[in-house]
Amino acid sequence: MLWVKAFHLVAVVCWFAALFYLPRLFVYHVDATDAVSRDRFSIMERRLYRGIAMPSMIATIALGIWLASFNWDYYKTAGWFHAKLALVVLLIGYHHMCGAYVRKFADGTITKSGRYFRIFNELPVLALIAIAILAVVKPF
Repeated sequence: MLWVKAFHLVAVVCWFAALFYLPRLFVYHVDATDAVSRDRFSIMERRLYRGIAMPSMIATIALGIWLASFNWDYYKTAGWFHAKLALVVLLIGYHHMCGAYVRKFADGTITKSGRYFRIFNELPVLALIAIAILAVVKPF
C-alpha cells in the first residue's frame, strides 16, 4: 500500500504542476503578438497537456482508486473522502477545460483575455489546499 501511495503522490504532483503551468502558458500565449510566438506556445501547450497532464491525471485517478480499494469499507462512509472526491471531479472538469483551451488556441479561436487566464490559473491552487487539508486533517 505504501508504494501505491507514494506513486499516487508523485502522479498528483505531476498533474498539479501541469495544471499550474498550462494556464500560465495561456496568459503568455494570449499576450503574444507575433505568429512565431503563438505557434511556439501552441506546441508547448499541446505537449504539456498530452505528454504530462493527461498521463498524470490518469495515473492519479487509477492509483487513487487502487488506494481506496485497500480499505473501501472505511472510505465509503468517510465524509472528508466524499468531499475530496467531489473536488477531484471538479479538477477533472478543469483539466478538460484546459484541453478545450489548448484546442482553441491551436485553432486561433480563443476569445478570453490574459486577465481571465490569470484568474483561471488560481483555481487549482484553491483545490489543492482544500484536498490537502481534507486528506491530512480529515475534519469530518
